[in-house]
Amino acid sequence: MKRILLILIAIYLSGTLYSCDNRFRYEAEFLNVFDTVTQIISYMDSRQEFEEFSGLIYDELYEYHRLYDIYNDYPGLNNIKTINDNAGKEAVTVDQKIIDMLLFSKEAYIKTGGKCNIALGSVLEIWHSYREKGIYDHENASLPPIELLQSAMEHTDINKIIIDTEDSTVYLSDPEMSLDVGAVAKGYAVEEVCKNAEEQGYTSALVSVGGNIRAIGDKDGKSLPWSVGIQNPDPDGNEPLITMVDIVGKSVVTSGIYERYYTVDGKNYHHIIDPETLMPADYYISVSIICRDSGIADVLSTAIFCMPFQESFDLINTLDDTEAFWVFPDNTVKYSENFASYILPL
Repeated sequence: MKRILLILIAIYLSGTLYSCDNRFRYEAEFLNVFDTVTQIISYMDSRQEFEEFSGLIYDELYEYHRLYDIYNDYPGLNNIKTINDNAGKEAVTVDQKIIDMLLFSKEAYIKTGGKCNIALGSVLEIWHSYREKGIYDHENASLPPIELLQSAMEHTDINKIIIDTEDSTVYLSDPEMSLDVGAVAKGYAVEEVCKNAEEQGYTSALVSVGGNIRAIGDKDGKSLPWSVGIQNPDPDGNEPLITMVDIVGKSVVTSGIYERYYTVDGKNYHHIIDPETLMPADYYISVSIICRDSGIADVLSTAIFCMPFQESFDLINTLDDTEAFWVFPDNTVKYSENFASYILPL
């Protein structure tokens, strides 16, 4: 754990006696993975056991963070940015973790009818640029011209991501294409890391990476669930949470308008872009998904955010053991048939 203490921006460990079976509650927090806050909670027999566990989670998440980074280079490492930099030039040899995530993303594109498209990078890059300028220069904040967005949209064909599984290479055949894996990478990485922890025998923990929450087993080894709060997306709301849910061995992922946005002429424009309109989706202010797989939950929370309610409701009903919770702009809520079985009274 000393290794982690040296390289994390912030980390806090604490232990409190857990009365059920004399185990202790430990927590860790760090800020340098996927550019967000990661929190780990677990009930274990000793601090040493928790330090080994949290070190495992951190090391693996940091590896995925570097591999899936679209903004930064790392010495001796080919990542998503490397693939983007070589669009139209040459195939890039990459780690199997990138190959697997891209194959998962292609399946997600099909299952969501194109609403989750990692090839949308050329469009999202424009929005990112305008958003960053608008955040730092409020008075001159503006929207990207629709003509510019439409031109970029011509370079978002996911079929032009050429994956060679035998040689472990990825090639973007369109030189103006770029990948943006923000709707997939974090949830996918959380799932892979937690599955590995389970395979190594860990049975009780809660891992949250920027709100992508994954429960490893239950809270106490005796089926006590983990209680997870879903943030109130209304900044003017009286309560910080809009609801709470109990989960065991499942994921809770929320997409909302309250984190990355900027303001133009008094209106907020968030970061979840509808591939059809090329504008921020305005059906909801928050969508939450509960299912086993954190990667799938991440994909669905973004895709459903860009669908009319009935379309998204119908999609959820085709998926086994998957539930959704929608919050509309007028702060009314709807949820899928079995979502209520997870809800705790506030």
